[in-house]
Amino acid sequence: MTLGLSQPGRTVIGLDVGTSRVVAIRDTSGQRVTRSELNAFLTLPWSGMTEASLKRESIPFLVQGGEILVIGNESARLADLLGREVRRPMTRGMLNPEEPESLALIRAILRAVLEPEITAGAKVRFSVPSPPLQGEDSLTFHEAAVKQILEDLGYPGAAGVNEGVAVVYSELFETNYTGIGISCGGGLCNAALAYLSVPALCFSIPKAGDFIDASAAAVAGEMATRVRLVKEQSFHFNGNYPDKVQQALAVYYDDMIQAVTAGLKQALQGCRSLPRIGRPLPVVLSGGGVLPEGFRDRFERSLPEAGLPLPVSEVRMARRPLQATAEGVLAAALSE
Repeated sequence: MTLGLSQPGRTVIGLDVGTSRVVAIRDTSGQRVTRSELNAFLTLPWSGMTEASLKRESIPFLVQGGEILVIGNESARLADLLGREVRRPMTRGMLNPEEPESLALIRAILRAVLEPEITAGAKVRFSVPSPPLQGEDSLTFHEAAVKQILEDLGYPGAAGVNEGVAVVYSELFETNYTGIGISCGGGLCNAALAYLSVPALCFSIPKAGDFIDASAAAVAGEMATRVRLVKEQSFHFNGNYPDKVQQALAVYYDDMIQAVTAGLKQALQGCRSLPRIGRPLPVVLSGGGVLPEGFRDRFERSLPEAGLPLPVSEVRMARRPLQATAEGVLAAALSE
């Protein structure tokens, strides 16, 4: 169960705008539809035949300056087939400043998952990352740009919801939305502690899925796209890794887990407004980065080593790790 009730006759949408994937869950009088697209693209030389083929398959794309930009899920399949890397409109949770077409690409991907032709005017809330634990990255432009795109697509009043807090809203009804939510995505790992649904602290670290892919690819002599496919399709924590790619994935997954737990300790120790909760807190794990078998156990074993200043009652997986952020954002929208 989550906070919020369906609003009869009105469509409400929770949108997870992630570095790796964009997920939209729309609720109309309790009936829910989920759409998801990879937040990536691949360029192909333009030809009329290619454009017509993509249209027949309903594959989203843009035509820019003599090229076809294939966006979403199909871009990864084509990249693997052609031995190329996909490119990303976002990096580290925000719009990619090195991609000149990032705004147009994000707009096209949002259009594909939101289907404004049938949902324009709906109430939309979207995920925003937490500020970095270290560094000075500004989230202001990213949030304002996504909000403007959504308003241009026909969703007035769109507003952001913190990603880590959204995980709490999605998964911690049983503790009255008190606990720690962690979302391990492509660009960032976001974490938040909430007490009675009120955020007490939020932060992010840049060691996440893309970091694992790029680092493992570098030491294994492979493309990051291929490493990502191995990670998603066959990697699991078992201590017996058959090849260099799997070994490298294990090393950099451990690096990410240690960075998250160390970040939790640092953030908790440095939080002057930390509530005195008086009981152990649950930790919920979500996002594509937590999917490998054995991840929860590995994360749980790392907590005593980190020495958190708060006791933990349990570590558990989100019910639907890839949808938890969107579900929490939707819950926040429905509760308003």
